[in-house]
Amino acid sequence: MRAARYARVMPTLPRRRAPAGRVRVLVVGDLMLDVVLAPARVVEPGTDVPGTVSFRQGGSAANTARWLARLGARTTLVAAVGRDPAGRALVEAVRSDGVVARVARVAGARTGRIGVVVAPGGERSFVADRAAADRLRPESLEIAWFRSAQAVHLPAYSLIGEPLGQAGRRAVDLARASRAAVSLDLASSGPLLARGRREAVALIRDTQPDVLFATADEAKAVLGRDATDDLLDLAPVAVIKRGEHGATVMAVERGQRLRFEVATAHVATVDSTGAGDAFDAGFLLAWLTARASGQSMAASLQRSAVAGHRAAARQLVGGTPELDIV
Repeated sequence: MRAARYARVMPTLPRRRAPAGRVRVLVVGDLMLDVVLAPARVVEPGTDVPGTVSFRQGGSAANTARWLARLGARTTLVAAVGRDPAGRALVEAVRSDGVVARVARVAGARTGRIGVVVAPGGERSFVADRAAADRLRPESLEIAWFRSAQAVHLPAYSLIGEPLGQAGRRAVDLARASRAAVSLDLASSGPLLARGRREAVALIRDTQPDVLFATADEAKAVLGRDATDDLLDLAPVAVIKRGEHGATVMAVERGQRLRFEVATAHVATVDSTGAGDAFDAGFLLAWLTARASGQSMAASLQRSAVAGHRAAARQLVGGTPELDIV
């Protein structure tokens, strides 16, 4: 029998969390340069329009690691960059937030870059040049990094590119051997579905995440239907991030399916880049802390979603500082 319980929670925004003690999280994936183009008005073919062009620290994995550290977790980022000024600046940026950077510098490949075009209404488009970000090799991972981690987090990118995909799968194996939880963010449906829906689902099943993050569009693309509850066939805890409309949190507990709709206050912004990654960090840290303290499943899920929204709101309000890559 399938049962569901519903709750609706409205968090206050934003406030700083207290340090999270000895919670340790290892994040595996991309550390990249975001080249953000924000035109002041609609771009016109054949001419130029005013706006801003900025360089910022990007990469889904790095964004999550940065926020985990800022929220108080002892965080390690495992990634790869090129041997260039951009790579050096990015490593310095994540270290300035308290992240332990285990970053391979790849000879002969430049640091990955993402072109982010932010339309005047806030809609974003991306052009990815992953370059060195996909060159992290499984032999770059050291067993000792995983021994004290309570969780290992990966965006789906970390399971797709090669040899990065091999490194991501190796990280999952090391996490299981260390009895660490594994969290996975679907990140972007395009790369995930490049080889078809069946292979994408198989990839998620093989990862066996303890927590699965997705947007509603990503969940629909992977499942092939608008039935988000079916994500619980892929993970015991699934979170649908709905931006300004909050989040849907689902879980299986003793054979019963739980579902919570968690609301959030609207935060005005012109660029939401990184907010979903910040949400992952806030949710994951609160969930690990609640699990360690023996809180009930229902209470821990609600509080974790609220913590995720607070972190996302801080990202929306504060943004990401511009990098000096000269």
